[in-house]
Amino acid sequence: MSLDAKQRLLSLDALRGFDMFWIIGGEEIFAALARVTDNPVAHWWSHQLHHVAWAGFQALDLVFPLFVFIAGVAIPFALTRKLEQGQPRNRLVLKVLKRAGLLVGLGLVYNGLLDLDFGNLRVASVLAQVGLAYMIAALITLFFRSVKAQIVWLVGLLVGYAILQLFVPVPGHGAGVLTPEGCINGYIDRLFLPGRLYGGQFDPEGLLCIVSAGGLCLMGSLAGSVLRHDKLETPTKMAMLAGCGMAFIVLGKELSPWYPLIKAAWTTTFNLVAGGISLLLLTLFYGVIDVWKFRKGSLVLRVIGLNSITIYMGTRLIDFEHTSHILFGGVAAKAGHWEPFVLTVSVVIVEWLFLWFLYKKQVFLKV
Repeated sequence: MSLDAKQRLLSLDALRGFDMFWIIGGEEIFAALARVTDNPVAHWWSHQLHHVAWAGFQALDLVFPLFVFIAGVAIPFALTRKLEQGQPRNRLVLKVLKRAGLLVGLGLVYNGLLDLDFGNLRVASVLAQVGLAYMIAALITLFFRSVKAQIVWLVGLLVGYAILQLFVPVPGHGAGVLTPEGCINGYIDRLFLPGRLYGGQFDPEGLLCIVSAGGLCLMGSLAGSVLRHDKLETPTKMAMLAGCGMAFIVLGKELSPWYPLIKAAWTTTFNLVAGGISLLLLTLFYGVIDVWKFRKGSLVLRVIGLNSITIYMGTRLIDFEHTSHILFGGVAAKAGHWEPFVLTVSVVIVEWLFLWFLYKKQVFLKV
């Protein structure tokens, strides 16, 4: 399937590729760099590329929420545009449901469905959360065309979720106990989510977390509506996105002493900070690539972003590490104490070359 770059928001593909880079090996590259250089800055950044144990926020905690946000940004450019072109809403709804179902299925395969060890299978997954969060945001966008109505939905999701976490009592713990055992997310997952839970007592891709992620995806959809608005001047669009981003970050940080930032529980404060940073990154990429037309360097990222699901599944199904050892093992062996770093970089190079081949052949997995 070919893609016409002129009909795409190139900055969105690049931002998705930037996000996926950290998933497919960027984290390991900087960890290896910190080990071989023992540089304080490298150690600091390597530390940022670890999830916090529970409450708090580090750079790696943004990676998955940013992907969910990006999925939302694409909604106005795909679904809303098709609706305006006269495609029946029921057909688009069916397309959304099929996409969500396919991502749930791919998530099960990623988690080991084909091992046939159903007793230990984890049903919740990153891909399922992306698909179902997208479904929530897309259905709201399709059935509530007014931006004001969508904002009401966004506020309702964020505030309603906060009320659930802070004021609904959990048996044996009470209300507002934001621990893995005491938060309502884990309680609901233990009651209703089949299969193994990632955290034992809770799952960061669990049922309530999906609803919260749906709010973040809707935030992305509203950002996409701003970018697609043909009556707004470009500087106004960028100012709106950046201004909202900074406001969300400040609000989330100000509320965090009373309502902590917890990525594993997708607290509303976490969504505000993650969504705010995502808005700032979107503004930056949009300005550089689509407004100021600095596009040549972005191709490296766009190659990744255009086949994001392909490479996510590929890292699970294809032994890129083995191939990289065959191609770069000799060079790495000559690199002395830099050998681990060279080997880590070589894996990402092989992954990128695989995606580059698909890009040149115009092969894209559209889910």
